[in-house]
Amino acid sequence: MEGTVFTPCLERMNHVKSEQGEMLTLPFLDLCKSLFPVIGKFGAALTMVKADIAGNISRLENNYLSDPDKYKCLYTIVQGEVESETAKGSSSCTNGLLWLTRAMDFLVEVFRNLLAHQDWSMSQACSDSYQKTLRKWHGWLSSSTSSMGLKLAPDRKKFMEVTAGSGDMNADMERFCSEFGMFLQENHKFLASVGMDDMKAS
Repeated sequence: MEGTVFTPCLERMNHVKSEQGEMLTLPFLDLCKSLFPVIGKFGAALTMVKADIAGNISRLENNYLSDPDKYKCLYTIVQGEVESETAKGSSSCTNGLLWLTRAMDFLVEVFRNLLAHQDWSMSQACSDSYQKTLRKWHGWLSSSTSSMGLKLAPDRKKFMEVTAGSGDMNADMERFCSEFGMFLQENHKFLASVGMDDMKAS
């Protein structure tokens, strides 16, 4: 593997914003998709998270494809739903973007934990990250299912070996956390500005 498992993702980060600094729909979704190989390395532990991410990406992508010019910028999709008062619906794209962003928050936090706590096991890093990010938004059922799943996290040393390839894993992980983390914060800021950042799981 040329570079690390993060290399394709880091390359895509340069194309997420327009020259005017707007978040572009398709490049942002492609960036999220480029994380599937990373998520795949967690095996069964993140099966539910992966399915959730895939569903939310395809929901937003289908909306974008319905009118690529109109929905070129990510936040246009949400603004349209806010105006038509459909944003709060469980199948809305706003809900899709919110949960996609939260799932990505979880992943970023996992890698921050791995960088900060060299002595932690992978399941410790995942559980701590879950508590800090997704836990407060999940109902009882989702949180007990998620907690059980995270116990299946792979061995940390093996995970680092299969994801490092020929690159500098720690440097790539750090760059991923800081740059991708900034995009996610921007999403939260925008969602909060339209009153949509605090929806819980139904």
